Amino acid sequence: MNRRSQEGFTYIGLLIVLAIIGVAAAGTLQMGAVLQRHAAEEELLAIGVEFRDALKNFSRAAPGAPHSLNDLLRDPRFANPHRYLRRIPADPVTGKLTWGVVLGPDGQSIIGIHSLSKAKPIKITRFPLIFRDFEAKSSYSEWVFLPSPD
Repeated sequence: MNRRSQEGFTYIGLLIVLAIIGVAAAGTLQMGAVLQRHAAEEELLAIGVEFRDALKNFSRAAPGAPHSLNDLLRDPRFANPHRYLRRIPADPVTGKLTWGVVLGPDGQSIIGIHSLSKAKPIKITRFPLIFRDFEAKSSYSEWVFLPSPD
């Protein structure tokens, strides 16, 4: 074999190695995105519990429901500050501070919240009992967090 044909084999071998590295890198990035989305789902569930508790505590303090999410930061019904949340958290799925709200029968009071994301959830089964209504939902916006009955 002459030197020129050996260089050709080395070049082909290098291209094969680069292709293998590229496929492995793409798989790693895709797996990282799935893991990040799973973490965002778990955070959304935790934030949902915070909102559920805040809405329940708001109505326990005095009859009624908040008219805005900011009412959970400082209840306007009392002269002394009553706080049910320290801050309005960002939606971990969308990354935005805006949330979808579920309005009560009066059309003004907030009785629940949900994400505004239309993305399909990764988790669709095996929810904890408090989230059993989330089974087989087709988007995060269908994960509605309502105050739990006592």
